[in-house]
Order: sequence, then C-alpha cells, then structure tokens
Amino acid sequence: MTARVRRGRRRAVAWAAMGKKPNRAHRAAKQRARQAGSDFWAVHGTAETAEQVANALLAAALETAKGDDALAARFARELTLTPEVEGGVHLAGQRLIGHVFASGWLPADVDQAARRRVDDFAVEFLLDVQAAYLAPHAADTLDDTWRTQIGATGARLWWSPAQPHLAQWTAKHLLTPAEALTTVIQAFALLVQLPKLELIRPLPGTARRSTVTHVDDKALSRVRGLLAKAESTSFPEEAETLSAKAQELMTKYAIDRVLLEAPVDLPGARRIWLDTPYTDAKALLVEVVTRANRCRAIFAAEWGFTTIVGDEPDLDAVDLLITSLLVQATRAMIADSTAGDTHSRSRPFRKSFLLAYATRIGERLAEAAEATVAEAAEPGRLLPALASQQARIDKAFDVLFPAVAPKRTTIPSAAGWEAGRAAAERAHLKNH
Repeated sequence: MTARVRRGRRRAVAWAAMGKKPNRAHRAAKQRARQAGSDFWAVHGTAETAEQVANALLAAALETAKGDDALAARFARELTLTPEVEGGVHLAGQRLIGHVFASGWLPADVDQAARRRVDDFAVEFLLDVQAAYLAPHAADTLDDTWRTQIGATGARLWWSPAQPHLAQWTAKHLLTPAEALTTVIQAFALLVQLPKLELIRPLPGTARRSTVTHVDDKALSRVRGLLAKAESTSFPEEAETLSAKAQELMTKYAIDRVLLEAPVDLPGARRIWLDTPYTDAKALLVEVVTRANRCRAIFAAEWGFTTIVGDEPDLDAVDLLITSLLVQATRAMIADSTAGDTHSRSRPFRKSFLLAYATRIGERLAEAAEATVAEAAEPGRLLPALASQQARIDKAFDVLFPAVAPKRTTIPSAAGWEAGRAAAERAHLKNH
C-alpha cells in the first residue's frame, strides 16, 4: 500500500469508520472504476447505507482536495440518487459544516471562501447545508453576528422537509444526478480544506443574551452620510476631506464613550474579506484604519481576509470607514491609471499606488484622530482611559493571535508609489 493511500485511508477513518463488505453490484462498480483509472472503491470500500455513502463522500472530498480534480466526476458517475445516497449527502454535509463552524468559521466566512474557490452551484449548495445545520437552533441561542450573517447570505430552508433535500436541490438547478453529486463533492472538498481559525463568536446553541454595546444609531448615521458623500463625489480631495470628517466624528464618539461608560464587555472581533487583486495592499489600508481607531488587525493572506479586534462600537465604525476607503482608493487608482501612460495600468504600478495611498491616508487619519483627542476636554481623565482601553484590546488580540510575525511588503513600482502618495497628499484633511 502506498504512503498516499495510507494517508487517504487514515483521514477518511478520522471522519467515520468505513464499511468493508462489497456486494456483487459494488464489485462491478469497482471494476468500472479501475478501468477508468481510479482505485477509489478498491481503497475505500462499499457505499450501500447512508452512513457508508457519507464516509465515501468524505473520502472522495479529501482526495479531491488533494488535487485530483477529475475524481469528483468519476465518483459521481458511480452513484444514483437513491435514498441511501441522499441520506449520505445530508450526513456528510452536517458533519463537515459542524466541524467547520467549531473551527471558527462563520457563515459569511464560508460563503466568501466558497465564492472564491467553487462555482455558483456549489455556493448555493453550501448555503443550504448551513441552513439545515442552523434550523434546529432557536433564534435566541444564536449570537447576533450569526443571525445577521445568515440573513445577509440568504441561507434559508426553502425545500420541503418531507422530501430529501438533494433531489429538490437537483431539480431546482436543472442538474443531472451526476452533475449534482459532482458539485456536492467539490463543495465538500472546499470544506475539508478550511483551516482552523480563532473562535471569535459563540457557537450556535451557546449564545446568551447579548450585552454588547454598539455604536449609537444617530452617530453611525452621521458617519455613514459623510462616507456616502465621499463615495459619490468625483473629486478626490473632497472625498478624502469628507472621510477625515468621518474620522473626526468617530473619534469624538469614542472619547465620549470612554469617559462616560465603564467597559463591561470584552473586546470583540470580526473578519473583513478583501476582493482580489492587490489584497495585501488593501489589507494595509485596513490596518491603518484600525490603528487610527484603537483597534488591531491581522491579515490571512492565503484566504484574503483580515481579522480586526476592538470594542464593538469601534468595530462598527471602523467597518464603515474601511468599506468606504476601499472604494475610494480603488477609484483613485483607476483615475490615476486612466490619466497616465500604459505603465500606470500595470499590476506593479497599481499595487504600489495602493500601498502608498494606504500609507499616507493612514498617517492623515491618525493625525485627525490625534488632533481630536488633543482638543478634547478633561485630558487628565481621557488619556489614562484611552491607554487602559488600548491595553485591554492588545491583551485580547494577543490571546487570539499569540504568535504574530510581521510581514514585509515590497514596492514593485517607484512610479506607482509616488503617484499613490501624491493622490493621498492632495486630500484636504483639516476639520471643517
């Protein structure tokens, strides 16, 4: 037995024990698989009951995740939509998604990862898997973040519970059984690849009534209005001035909260997924915004998301500002590229532009925040309170991410860096 086969068998057994008694039909299926160049059935045994089908699906997903892209289709052709197969798909899906959630992934994280790595059919299938998993949990046992994300992704129980989900899902998407099962295996292959993350929200069924304080709706509405104007204007200077005004309001609100409220909640955390390309440059923009607002951030480059840690009201405001500035930075980059030569439209130029833009905008946001703090009343109370808040956030960050190593980012285009710096310098960030 080869080392690869032994590893494959051990990983499959980790999910559940495999059946061992092939019947005549299954021996014929194994023979067909061998003729097609696959030794899957010879290694992994039978698929006669729902439990055995679930085990076989998990094993196929593991092999697909290793890079055998054709195995999913080969395996799917050996099955039909029998009650055992439909039951096995359900069992495997619930085991996998339960494991993924316990490993720190949230509904929005699974959805974002799926949209980047599998096709639309697999994305829709995974939404249904999540909806089925969450259905038994009462709403008041779900964390606010879970309820919000499930609503945002659109995961819901649309199918009749009296009939197997897989057959209804296959008919809804006009797929053949082989196409549907191929999609199922590809979706499962994504789930088995998801690494363990930090558990930043309570798992379904364990959440208690939330006492978390979020940013005041009126204050958030004012910030949102300024950022909407910043995104709609065609003048970069005006956009960045409006963004600075939003930063000023965010800082003033944070000062009032620090002085008036005793911290009763632990710092929170959330993930922000970044669109390609230039995710490392966009992650730097996230980093400088969080730093200007007394939060911490860490970038997961392989998957393209940044985790930010801070008090919930600050996270609410930071999330808004980051979303707006990413739009503004991309617009400034495209405008500069359109006005420049062919080199200004190259990937090195654009990446360097965004890195420089993020660096300088971060400096100016920090200046705006520091000026607001300096002008605040009661500095004797404020500065120690802010220092205490930062210490709490740093401690929470270190607990979640105890082994953080700094990452260097290269600047591939000097011209792009200079253009991005100039674009940020053109902003008038004085308070109005």
